[in-house]
Formats: sequence, C-alpha cells, structure tokens
Amino acid sequence: MAYLRAKDTVNGALGTCYARIDGERHELMQVKNVTATVKKTRTEIPILGLTGKQHKSGGWEGTGKMTVYYVSSLFRKVMLDYMKNGVDTYFELMLTNEDPTGETGKQTVLLKDVNIDEMIIGKLDVDQFALEEDMTFTFGDADLLDAFDEL
Repeated sequence: MAYLRAKDTVNGALGTCYARIDGERHELMQVKNVTATVKKTRTEIPILGLTGKQHKSGGWEGTGKMTVYYVSSLFRKVMLDYMKNGVDTYFELMLTNEDPTGETGKQTVLLKDVNIDEMIIGKLDVDQFALEEDMTFTFGDADLLDAFDEL
C-alpha cells in the first residue's frame, strides 16, 4: 500500500516569486504568500423533462491575492503610473515551489497579464513590528512551466 511520506510535503517557505514588469525581472523577496485561483464561469441550463438544472462551463476567471512585507515601492510606482498617467501595467508573476528534502521536485506556475486591483498606497501602524500589506490582482492566462513529480 502506497502512502504519502511527510518529507514529500512541500515546505511553503521554500520557493521563489519573480515579477516581469516592462521587460525587467524583479525578485519579490518581500512576498509572504501568494494565492492564484481559477474559477470557471458556469451557466445553468434548464432541460426539458428534468426538475433540476444542469451546468455548462463557458469560461474562467483568474484572481489572486498576496501578502507582502511593506518594504518595496515597486507596485506603488506601477499604481501611481496608472493614477497619474492612465498607464495600466500588465505583468507576469512566476511562482516556484521547490523543497529539496522530498522527491516531488519543483513546480513553476507562470501567471500572465497580471493586473493589480487593490493595494495600499501608504501605511503607518504603531502596533505592527513588521509592516505588511495585502494586494489583490487578476490574471488573464497561466502556464505550468515545471510540474511536480508524481510520487
């Protein structure tokens, strides 16, 4: 009987996150966590002779959120360019999980056409020892550049 070994679970701290903005690659060391979610767009289809409705997929929507330490002005510059000049910047995020302890290998997901929806433009907090901020974003496409090895 096969079972998952604890050493093959992936340590969430062992990864990297890069952004490619206007052709420049930025390592986002300040990222605490990133979650990118895909949700199907579903349509209810009533069927003659059935009392229930069936569902049909008709598209998808990519959304995400990230929490970062408040130590970089990179995304504030991007948002201010939109606020001041109307330039809405779309960029790529590359997320890699790689825990050398296990045998799962690595996984790399590339999010394309990422666009920031909401973020903090300025912050002060006397109760926080290490300032953090949350951002939400949407994305228009994704690729799986590296896949985990099947155990």
